[in-house]
This record gives sequence, C-alpha cells and structure tokens, in this order.
Amino acid sequence: MDRDTGYWWSPDEARIALTRVDESTVDVIPRLDIQGGGATTIQQRYPRAGRPNAVVDLFIHDVASGERIEVDLGDNDDIYLARVNWSADGGTLYVQRQSRDQQTLDLLTVDPATGESRVIVTQTDDAWVGLTHDFRALEDGRFVWSSEEDGWRHLYLYEADGTLVRQITDGDWAVKSLDGINAETGEVFFTASLEIADGVARELPIEQRLWRTTLDGGAPTPVTSDGGWWSVSMNGPATAFVGNYSDPTTPSQSGLYSADGTFIRWIEENRLGEAHPYHPYLARHRTPEYGTLETPDGHSLVWQMTTPHDFDPSRRYPAVIQVYGGPSGGGVRRGWQPMTTRLLNEAGYVVFRMDNRGEGYRSAAFKRALYLRMGTVEVEDQVLGAEYLRSLPYVDADRISAMGWSYGGFMTLHMLTEPEMGLASAISGAPVTDWSLYDTHYTERFMSTPQANEAGYAASDVVDQLDRLTGRLLLLHGMADDNVIFENTTRVLNALQEQSVPFETMLYPGQRHGIRGNPRQLHQWRTYLDFLDRTIGERSE
Repeated sequence: MDRDTGYWWSPDEARIALTRVDESTVDVIPRLDIQGGGATTIQQRYPRAGRPNAVVDLFIHDVASGERIEVDLGDNDDIYLARVNWSADGGTLYVQRQSRDQQTLDLLTVDPATGESRVIVTQTDDAWVGLTHDFRALEDGRFVWSSEEDGWRHLYLYEADGTLVRQITDGDWAVKSLDGINAETGEVFFTASLEIADGVARELPIEQRLWRTTLDGGAPTPVTSDGGWWSVSMNGPATAFVGNYSDPTTPSQSGLYSADGTFIRWIEENRLGEAHPYHPYLARHRTPEYGTLETPDGHSLVWQMTTPHDFDPSRRYPAVIQVYGGPSGGGVRRGWQPMTTRLLNEAGYVVFRMDNRGEGYRSAAFKRALYLRMGTVEVEDQVLGAEYLRSLPYVDADRISAMGWSYGGFMTLHMLTEPEMGLASAISGAPVTDWSLYDTHYTERFMSTPQANEAGYAASDVVDQLDRLTGRLLLLHGMADDNVIFENTTRVLNALQEQSVPFETMLYPGQRHGIRGNPRQLHQWRTYLDFLDRTIGERSE
C-alpha cells in the first residue's frame, strides 16, 4: 500500500492525526525462523488473501487541550486507510479510503474539530484503483490529484469541495509522480517517461525525465535532459531539486538543480575517472541494445540486451533472460546497468530483459492485462521474447535460461513449465507458488480473493504444472523469509520429490526475502554462475 506512517502533523503542529490498529482479527500464522544454529517458531500475524485484515481507526489529537476525537470513516471497517493529508491552512483533513476490493477510492474531507467527514471525490475501476502520492493541497484551498479515468495516469485540479476544475495533463503517456507545485508561479512538476516529436507527446518507457506544466494545463516542457533515467526529490516550494541520473555510459550521479533544470553543484558526481573502481574495466564495457516486440492485442513490449565484452557475431552464445514480470516500475531502462548483468556478460552470456504486460507504470490497459490471471499473460509475453532470442543468429536456441527473484521467481517457475519457452534451465529465488499464501492488499488487488477467483488461483499454482518442466531447476529461498514465507518453496520441494524429479536447491539460514551481506551474496552469485555454466554454459556442451 506504500503507506509508511500512521501519524500526520497539521502544518501548524496544533493537531496530529493518528491511527489505532487492532490486529486481533488477523490470523496468526506459525512461521519457522531457521538460523544457522537452530530454529524457532514465530507466531506471526499475517493477513493472507481472502482472510481478515486489521481494523484501523483514525483519530485527531489536539495538542493544546489533549482532546482526541475519532474520525468518521464510515460504517464498514473492512476498508483500507490509504492516505492522509492536511490542507495548507490545517483547517481540513483529507482522507483516502479504499474499499477492500480496491475498486473504489473515496476522498473524504474531515472537520478536525468534530471528526465529521463527507466524500467529495470517488474514483472507481472494474479492476483496481491504484494508490499514489500525488495529492497536493494548494494554499488557495484547491487541490491536485491524479486519476487513470482516461486510461492513463494524469493530474487533475479540483475546487476545495471536490468539483473538477480541469485536467492538467493529458495524452497517451502516464505521469509517474507529482514532484512539486510552485505556489508563486503555478508551475506543476512531474516525472514521466515521454518524448515530444513533431509537437506531439508520446510514451517513451525506457527513459524518464522531470517535466513541468502549469495549473492551467498545456503541453509539458522538459526540465531535465533526455537520453537516460532521472529520479528527483523536490523541495517544498518547488524551487530546486536533487536529481539522480544515469545512462548506459554514466553511472548514477546526484546533483542539486534549480527548478528550471540549471545545474548548481554536485552531491556525488561519480565521474568515471582513473580513481573510479570501474575505470579499469571501461575497455570491456558493453552498452545495451534496445527494441520492442508487439503482443497480439497491440501492446508494445520494450526489451534490452547486452552481449559479452568479446562479442563475435559469427559465434553462438548461451542466453540468460532476467525477469521480474510483476506489477512494478519495470526493469528495462536506458540507464547504467547493474554490475550483476555485467558479471553474466563476463561469463560469456547474452543477457536479455523484457517488460511484459503488467510490468511498468504505463497505460491502465497495459497494467491490468494480468488482472485475475497472474502467471498467464506475463508468460505469454516472455515466450515472445524467447522466440526473438532464438531468431538471432548469434544465440544458441538450445541454451537459454531464465532467472528471477520474488515475483521473478514465480515467473521463472512458470516459464520453465511452459513448453513454448523451451528453457534449458531456470533459477527461481523466493518464489510465490500459491497466491493464497500471500498478503491481502497486494494479492487481492490483482487476483481478487481465492473465494471469488478460484479458477485464477488454481491456474497460477505452479505445483500443479511441475510435470511440464522443460529443463533443470535451481530453487533458492531464505529460511527466515517473513514476506514470501518458506512454505511457498517447500511445496515445490515436496512435489518434485514425490514425482522423483531431480532438481537443485540452495537455502539460506537466517535470511529473509533478500540475501544480505557480502559473503552470502558472493556465494549466491557463485551458485548462479556454477549452475548456469553446467546447464547452458561451457560445461553443458
């Protein structure tokens, strides 16, 4: 839900809104915490899909008087308290209330003196209404909020009573985040992946920049340069920002900029000079190739590919597909590539990554393609990627593997059981294998509940598909994972053993949803490279 606090001070600090959370309704799920020196059982409250959530109440506390009043959030307590904001003068509290099925998002105004509330704006969707941090209360009482009502995430201006004034941004591209509003100039700053060609703004998923427009609307104007990936953090008055930038030949650097994009000074230049630890490897540096593939329903999928440093197009190379695949910001970016990708290139592998439908902050239709059917359309798209790889004269069609963690682990299991992928092997880390074991807000957003979508949950359960493995499997998991609990992996271990199917496993005592610490991460990647070498690399021949 990306709400990381339970209290919100008013601008004058005279009042504080705060939550009271009752978790007694949430199921207690015993979870093994297996360490190197033994094991304990943790009685963890974990709200699994379709099961009861915590009950959250909201109060307003008056600092001077000590009086605390309850906010009226409605008669239904099976809701999500999604966002809380104060008006600029502290006279109104704004609350975003999301329904349990996440198909309705209400914006409430609350009288902080009485706790009385009323709904002033409602957003609805047949799949889900996404949550953002785009709400901004203006000093004149109006506010800006985002919506996907026209099929793309855009910004809208409202009167204080919720009456729509105008749509501020529009077009076939999505606002990624609202970064600042300058009250003096009326300028609105936002991050987006778009380009302007022949006067028309259009989506450009592999790049990200800071843009500006005004509260009156109008065509967006770029603030930061093109050719790479920008993320920004703007000050309150929207007069300056910290900008982080990278591109395929520029490692991430951080600087201070004025609101018009003028560079002020470096925070961390990270220049690739002789003192830089990467400088000795510049001669072996490979920049990605980018491209697109089209789905049968007309969606454009972006991909990137890097080749070994001594690439010879007359040779045939093994390939590794890196995948996440789930709802996220996407992994294909015109930015500095992770050192782990370069590690795979150094080991002689072509590395390919493609953002399937559902992945990347793009159109509502693109994101919602996986609704109620996780593990289907994403895999269909990855099949397109595998077919493209096989069409390349320098890729060995019989030596393609895939690797991913978390949702990526879920994906690699499904890819390895999809005959059309034809994978020789796959690495699955901390996979969800049964969505009924995962939490309510994330899972139900995309899959509804197990009770309402029995067929969708059954189709996404990889255990029932393990008889279709096309190649070798390496399965990894932290043995103290409190997010994707270990049971997700033990289900696969048990099923494969019952079928007498050979596979490989690497378990990490004491580790949670990620492997932490340099020694263990080094071990993790040595394990990856050893497995790949034996299944698609030099030792596989």
